[in-house]
Parts: sequence; C-alpha cells; structure tokens
Amino acid sequence: MTQPAPAPDLPSTIAAPVDHEQIIRRSRFLAHVAPVRDVEAADAVVARLRKQRWDARHHCVAMVLGTHADQQRSTDDGEPSGTAGVPMLEVLRHRHVTDVVAVVTRYFGGVLLGAGGLVRAYSGAVSAALDEAQLVRRQVLTEVTLDVPHADAGRIDNVLRDWAATHGAALADTQYLEVARFTLLVPPGALPRLHDDVAAASSGTRTPAVGGSRVVDVPA
Repeated sequence: MTQPAPAPDLPSTIAAPVDHEQIIRRSRFLAHVAPVRDVEAADAVVARLRKQRWDARHHCVAMVLGTHADQQRSTDDGEPSGTAGVPMLEVLRHRHVTDVVAVVTRYFGGVLLGAGGLVRAYSGAVSAALDEAQLVRRQVLTEVTLDVPHADAGRIDNVLRDWAATHGAALADTQYLEVARFTLLVPPGALPRLHDDVAAASSGTRTPAVGGSRVVDVPA
C-alpha cells in the first residue's frame, strides 16, 4: 500500500558530522558540516574548529536552523565580501536542509583565486561534504493513543506494528496501567484509515484518541 506523503514538506537535516577536504591551486579547503539544534551548539562547533585549526587564515561559516529553516547566518571571516559565507549558505538552502552548520577552513596556498574562484571553492566544499552526509527526513506526525484491555494487548500490539509499517507511522510507546495504552505517530492523511482499521480489529469497541502534532526525524 502506498504510504501517504509527508505534510508539510519540512527541510531535512543530517545524521552525523562529515568532513571533506579539497585542494585548489595550493589552497586547502577543509569543510565540516554538522547537525546542531540551536545557535549555541553551532557556535560551539565553530569555536572548536577555530581552536583546533588555529593556524588557518579563514574559518568561513554558514548555518541554517529551525524546523522551517527560518534562522540563517553566514560570515566571510576576512574573505572578500560575498565570496564565502553567502555561497555556502546558498548551498544549504538549495539542499533544503536545516539544523546544520557548515564551516570551511582555508589554508592559503599563496595563489589568489579571484572572487569567482572563491565562490566556487567555498560552495563546492560544502556541497561535496553534504554529498557524503546521511540525510534525515522530517515529518509532521499526529500523536494518537489507543487504550485496550490487557487481555487484548498482545494481539493489538501486533496489529498496530503491522499497520504502522505499511502506513508510514511509528509505534512510539506502550504503557501498562489500568489498561494497555499504545501511542502511535501517524501521518495526518492516514488517520481515517487508522480509525477504520482499529474499529475492525476491535469489533467496533475501540476508538483511537487523536492528540497533537510532533516533528519526527526519520532516515531518508
């Protein structure tokens, strides 16, 4: 069965930091892209790289943050204006990623590259690093709970796991209280089908309770 498309279409992020090095006319460009949750975490990545690579001439930075990529910053760090940070930021925008910081450290090789050469070098370094990164897709899913008697918990657990696997959903948690309470994260478009399938599995005695929305990371 075809899985419902995620809605809305959120930017992706990356699973883990990635490093990439390229040499252009004797200058070394060391790109580092890393997943971060906020500005403070991004600044900490930049500070660490500046300390580790203290002898480099430039540490140019671009970052995109927020669920909807609504926080964006860049810096040329001494390179001619518009030749480093902004081109790096444009790569992040074009790749539709967020909660990512990109740092490109340059060790100057003695040959001037010109404005166009710098733009290509810095943007190319970030692009190459992202090519090696594992993307993590994000979806807005609806939290749903279902209470069933303990005697039915094993059977319903199997039903919900199979259902989640074929409808782009996830069985998030199960609590055993006075009843067994299952929590699922469900694509909004699949909610009517879940209601019907739960009714069929419980002979019409159980109805899932729909809660709020959550942003969930899933491997791309």
